[in-house]
Amino acid sequence: MEELRKISCSDVRLGMRFSAPVFFEDGKNMFLAPLKEAKPYHIFAIKRWKIPFLLTSGRIVPEEELPSISAEGIDGDTLLEDLESVDDISELEIAK
Repeated sequence: MEELRKISCSDVRLGMRFSAPVFFEDGKNMFLAPLKEAKPYHIFAIKRWKIPFLLTSGRIVPEEELPSISAEGIDGDTLLEDLESVDDISELEIAK
């Protein structure tokens, strides 16, 4: 396992993303999944709970390095425009 390094909670900013999971100071409970951005509730939580630092083996990922969302479907073979639309629920007949 890679060595975890400390990140001061005062350095965590909205929109930050990391290349690896970010853990609370216990090193076991995950604070932020890889490539997920820090949202207002994340910042609020670490301030409210007075968390002094977080741990990660990753690095900050700049926005320009994030993978772009492609037009490919979930499995990579289906284009989004080829997917069938969901019928309006009012048009569905519920079987009794």
